[in-house]
Amino acid sequence: MPDFPAISRRNAMRAAMSFGVLASAVGCSPAEKPQELTVAGGEQGGFYLEFAALLADLLQRERIADKARALTTGGSLENIQRVLSGEATFAVALADAAAQPAASSHSEGRLVALGKVYQNYVHCIVREDSAIRTFADLAGKTAGVGEVGSGTTLTAGRIIAAAGLAPQTAPPDKALKQVNLGLNQAIAALADGSIDVMIQSGGVPTAPIAAGAQDIGVRLLDLSGLIPATRAESGFFYDRVLIPANSYGNAPAVWTVGVANLLLCRSDLADHVVRQTVELMVEKAQDLVPKSSAGVQFLSPETLINTAGVPLHPAAEAAYRALHG
Repeated sequence: MPDFPAISRRNAMRAAMSFGVLASAVGCSPAEKPQELTVAGGEQGGFYLEFAALLADLLQRERIADKARALTTGGSLENIQRVLSGEATFAVALADAAAQPAASSHSEGRLVALGKVYQNYVHCIVREDSAIRTFADLAGKTAGVGEVGSGTTLTAGRIIAAAGLAPQTAPPDKALKQVNLGLNQAIAALADGSIDVMIQSGGVPTAPIAAGAQDIGVRLLDLSGLIPATRAESGFFYDRVLIPANSYGNAPAVWTVGVANLLLCRSDLADHVVRQTVELMVEKAQDLVPKSSAGVQFLSPETLINTAGVPLHPAAEAAYRALHG
């Protein structure tokens, strides 16, 4: 990462913001402060909602809006629909969900990104006492694959298909049965044995999973071998990332599938709101890191612009260009 002096970076961004606001104000009234901004997050206990709450608090504290609040939701797919419908201003969502045709081709107010806010990790979790050692061992088993409306359901389905265990293609006795369970429901189901595995996308560590690991003991399955097939079938959204050892009890380090997690909005969101939000993500990054996070890269200039092919809002693109020179 380039070693920008803090003062130069701050001054460059402020100059860019000032110039942008002045330019947009020529011949029109000054931009108005929104009465309320909303950030569609996720389930209780998950990174999505924790990040959304931090962002909402910062937007209000820094007077970008009179009020700002985080919304508890089912996850990425629901968040995207809330933004496109105008029910939410911002959405936290997985890049593969954001690239879906229904999201990317919306004619008026189409979906765009403000930046990549953190790396998401697909957790494929079995009980520590389980005989399951590889993803192939899940043939004929039952998996919790996220709540309806979550990005986990999309990503998990693609990984399962790449492994040849989808009900549409696998023999009936080999197909992996997929049950829609939210994060906390899935942990309870894994504990009582009603599912064999839970698949969940999130930051590291995800607090409810860490708590569950203390109660029942867990292992994580290596998913990295399925990345080439998943990419071949579903696109280049999926990277090889490492969940560090001891993130969940005594579970060893494991390679898994990583997906960019983006902050999204509609393309018709006011330029000055976008610029001010980008400025917060750059200059107040330390206030947007969930306290439960460990070993995760957040909000650095080179990762913010890496939006996995989802286009940036024009005002965000202009702000980053000014930042990088």
